[in-house]
Amino acid sequence: MIILFGLIALFLLLYLGHDVFRARIDNLITFLKNADVEGLRDYLLSFGPFAAIFSALLMVFQSVIAPLPAFVITFANGLMFGWFLGMLLSWSSAMLGAILCFYMAKFLGRPIVEKFVSKKALGWWDQFFDKYGKHSVFLARLLPIISFDLVSYAAGTTSISFWSFFWATGLGQLPATILYSYLGQNATGMVQVLFYLFTIVIALAVIGMLVRPQINKWIRKAK
Repeated sequence: MIILFGLIALFLLLYLGHDVFRARIDNLITFLKNADVEGLRDYLLSFGPFAAIFSALLMVFQSVIAPLPAFVITFANGLMFGWFLGMLLSWSSAMLGAILCFYMAKFLGRPIVEKFVSKKALGWWDQFFDKYGKHSVFLARLLPIISFDLVSYAAGTTSISFWSFFWATGLGQLPATILYSYLGQNATGMVQVLFYLFTIVIALAVIGMLVRPQINKWIRKAK
């Protein structure tokens, strides 16, 4: 944690005190905010043989600090390295970011985590966790509309074990990572449209799975 906080402090010092570094970071944020996959691909490739390393660091950075769209990085990795290698890079770096968030929450404690994700968001997670228990992380990972960072930080404030969190995160994010990597390789021109379509389909499927027991209960009462 000391090393992590030291790296964060170093980044902030460079960003505030070095004009060239700040300009590079601002360009990067613009690519992410605009879902410019090809622009982000070219940006990462400018690092030459270190492109994969920088992409992994970027994924971890957005997980721990910045609320930036991770799916754009996943699309860009698929475009750069092909869907399979891009998927492995995106999945493993997202896992590293999730683990760091989980242990940061354990280390810092709930009062500090509330400042990261808000008290209201943690309250929502508490209710979700109370209802679905050890399955809550897996279900949340299946829904792209639920913040990846929120789940990682919030899970660290609960009683869930590390390995339950690890496997639920790994399996839950896998379908979206595979699809985004494949689409990044083959359909970059429609990134935002495809992302929203996929999000809606997955959200409806998971919501249907969650409310099905209640619907069945109502049907039984009606009979």
